[in-house]
Amino acid sequence: MPKHYTQRSLSSFIFPIVLAAVISIITIIIGIGIGSTTIPFSTILGSIVTFISRDPIENDSVFNIIWLIRAPRIILAFIVGAALAMCGAAFQGLLKNPLADPYTLGTSSGGALGAVLVIFLGIELPLIGKFTLPFVSMLFSLSSILLLLLLVKGFGGVNKLELLILAGVVFSSFIGATISLIIAISGQELRQVISWLLGSVSMRGWESISLALPFIIIGFIIISLYAYELNAFSLGEEHAHNLGVNVTKSKLIILIAASITTGAAVAVSGTIGFVGLIVPHLLRAIYGGNYIKLIPLSFLYGGTFLVIADIISRKIIQPIELPIGVITALIGAPFFAVIIYISVRRRRNSA
Repeated sequence: MPKHYTQRSLSSFIFPIVLAAVISIITIIIGIGIGSTTIPFSTILGSIVTFISRDPIENDSVFNIIWLIRAPRIILAFIVGAALAMCGAAFQGLLKNPLADPYTLGTSSGGALGAVLVIFLGIELPLIGKFTLPFVSMLFSLSSILLLLLLVKGFGGVNKLELLILAGVVFSSFIGATISLIIAISGQELRQVISWLLGSVSMRGWESISLALPFIIIGFIIISLYAYELNAFSLGEEHAHNLGVNVTKSKLIILIAASITTGAAVAVSGTIGFVGLIVPHLLRAIYGGNYIKLIPLSFLYGGTFLVIADIISRKIIQPIELPIGVITALIGAPFFAVIIYISVRRRRNSA
């Protein structure tokens, strides 16, 4: 019986993740194929074989479209969406707040401010060179969440979880106004940043992927390793302590990992909201709240979600291309309102 139970548990864990991985790969291939020129599935697979064999056909226009334009864009959309969804799940578990995600907490806005300052000042820090952009973005992202938690901690006798989201929205608005001021001062130099701030993965290239991917992988590993602690936090900090969790250390590590991952994603894509809110909620409703399963599923489906959003942004009003952040906001804002409504109803019913 125990052996049978273990096998069933392992199967229930592995199958959803394998399914998510397969769906992600199919979505990525579809995303590469869709555009002003539709590329057949067989052609994409043949191009992948050619790319892996390191025998590229330089004058092949289809090959160049796939690997110089579409593949970087779709892969970047996937890793950004994966990072934001995973961080949303981590923040929700850590703060025990269903409304928490990088966007509502202001970490995305903080990272965007850091990135805009790097672009505006044209700085490149010694030793880290081209990684200045993600490094500063991560630093501002982490500073934003720490400052927000510090501000909320100073208010006594109030519901801290509700205040955290409200303060995060206000904080994001203030940072947004600061970014707008920088753009206004800069004149014409940063007009293109406005499109970037709305969230975009267009024309980023492989360099953007190389800047963000190492930090996102590190963030995924750290948060995955602390999935047990996130499960414990869902029972409350006192229960987590009784289960042997070092509460202060674990919270700090998860907070830092989620913040730097968010900063790395924002540095290359701009501010893309609500991915970290929508995806973990839907997955939690389907698969439950076990973070050992929820973290990798959020990573995979978050990437898939943003790839689909990118496809919609390109196709919905052709030939005009909408910023991907507009699509996620159009989906996420009503979703956010529904979650608030459900939370209020539950509180009234329990009162």
